Amino acid sequence: MTEEGQSPARVVVVDDQTVVREGIVMLLGLLPGIEVVGSAGDGDEAVRLVAELAPDVVLMDLRMPRCDGVEATRRIRAEHPGTQVVVLTTFADDESLFPALRAGARGYLTKDAGGDEIVRAVRSVLSGDAGLAPSIQRRLLERLSDPEPQPAAPIQAPDGLTTRETEVLLLIADGLSNQEIARKLHVSTATVKTHINNLFAKTGLKDRAQAVRYAYAKGLVRPPTG
Repeated sequence: MTEEGQSPARVVVVDDQTVVREGIVMLLGLLPGIEVVGSAGDGDEAVRLVAELAPDVVLMDLRMPRCDGVEATRRIRAEHPGTQVVVLTTFADDESLFPALRAGARGYLTKDAGGDEIVRAVRSVLSGDAGLAPSIQRRLLERLSDPEPQPAAPIQAPDGLTTRETEVLLLIADGLSNQEIARKLHVSTATVKTHINNLFAKTGLKDRAQAVRYAYAKGLVRPPTG
């Protein structure tokens, strides 16, 4: 797998499920050219470990409490550019894939990847290439071949709401819970609560039902027809 004399890649594993995390660590311990130097259960812990250990690569899960994998990837790439990130997740949908790549991940694998595929991805990102599963490469090519969608007209935010507060309001009107909004926007639930408190304070709203009526009244949401 590795060239003779090549140092093993120093890897940190990040996954919020203890059994899964320990299983990945055990698997990597059996692979040539990989040295696991640490593991973390959430994004905040991952960022701290990277600062402490300066690993070559982080194998990053996406959906985790407190700080998710997208935000952790963004922070790691901004604060520690010498460390590459390879996403290792159950999810291969566009809403997981593209935010992770935009945040700076150089590799993207699903958890059904074999040991050989993980080693190839790690070595690829260390050599400056992308470490993408074949299915992910196909998805990217399909996305690039699709015609560019026309940009939607910008929403005029009422009552001094920021763009993100307006976005949260629209998701409330769609019936999403705080946890669902957090996953949709790739932020923490605490951040969602802050946005909701701010938009309630600016608009004088007291609850989610009033927020829904407000969104309709301001023309941000159109009532269903038919």
